[in-house]
Amino acid sequence: EVQVVECGGGSVQAGGSLTLSCTTPGFTVDDSTMGWYRQAPGNECELVSKITSDGTTYHADFAKGRFTISRDNAKNTVYLQMNSLKPEDTALYYCVPVIEAWVSRSPYCNYSGQGTQVTVSS
Repeated sequence: EVQVVECGGGSVQAGGSLTLSCTTPGFTVDDSTMGWYRQAPGNECELVSKITSDGTTYHADFAKGRFTISRDNAKNTVYLQMNSLKPEDTALYYCVPVIEAWVSRSPYCNYSGQGTQVTVSS
């Protein structure tokens, strides 16, 4: 399993911004599709954004126009820039090597076992 380390979560007021970061020691992020997933208590795990090896990005409808996924190959890091945050964005966010998780039948949410908490207050 790919080791994943997420950070950057925190507590902000509605309308604020956060940038999540994800590193994968021993795994090259630009070799595969990397995704950010989230799960709030009582809710199902959902895809937020993903970036493929060729740089193509996808954002869920709720993230379009507010969130941006990017990658710094030199730093082997994936980012999720989140702007105009809403209380409904409150969740645990997980960085996932999507294909590897699918192949190993690992859960997307809780893939790393940690995630990073984002809390948005109104």
